[in-house]
Amino acid sequence: MTPMDIVTPHGPAEVRLDGPARPAFLLALTHGSNGGVDAVDLAAVRDVALGLGGAVAGVTQPFRLAGRRAPGPPAKQDEAWLEVVRRLRERFGDVPYVQGGRSNGARVACRTARDARAAGVVALAFPLHPPGKPEKTRVDELRGAGVPVLVVNGDRDPFGVPDAADAADVVVLAGERHDLNRDPASVAGAVEPWLRRWAARPATMAGTAGS
Repeated sequence: MTPMDIVTPHGPAEVRLDGPARPAFLLALTHGSNGGVDAVDLAAVRDVALGLGGAVAGVTQPFRLAGRRAPGPPAKQDEAWLEVVRRLRERFGDVPYVQGGRSNGARVACRTARDARAAGVVALAFPLHPPGKPEKTRVDELRGAGVPVLVVNGDRDPFGVPDAADAADVVVLAGERHDLNRDPASVAGAVEPWLRRWAARPATMAGTAGS
């Protein structure tokens, strides 16, 4: 695992790189508001990607690196994320690029997918609305991604479960709550066939979706 610091307009981010120097694809993953890149569900996805010959960048965003739990304004968070993506794409060149995250990180991945020229998004525990407030929906972030989105949520998630009409694929795991830590193998099983499609695509198709 290779650590890499990236300076963004809103503070430094830390990236942990795993996988081959010339991967089949690149997957950037990030955390939720209160967690880190070692969350159980993110680790399950990382292992799947590595098994498919991909490289994985685990991104600790500036607000977490600074010790904060609140991510701050979405525009600033997105701007910092896109700088990280720019640097990663410079490093890895024209391989298929997929991005994702859990909870707040899933929101960032959806909001920035078009500008990042991502081929797809993995959205773990997408927080459809604040607990008990379904009227404050964030569904537009899913619908606006502009690229295929895989959503993996638990059926007991108090933040809600997106509808199948609002993403390319929605997998709902029985018995899981927002942390998706009850059965990591089920998370891996949901993501593996979806990620495999990007592993099989030629490098010349990298970043074409949604651009």
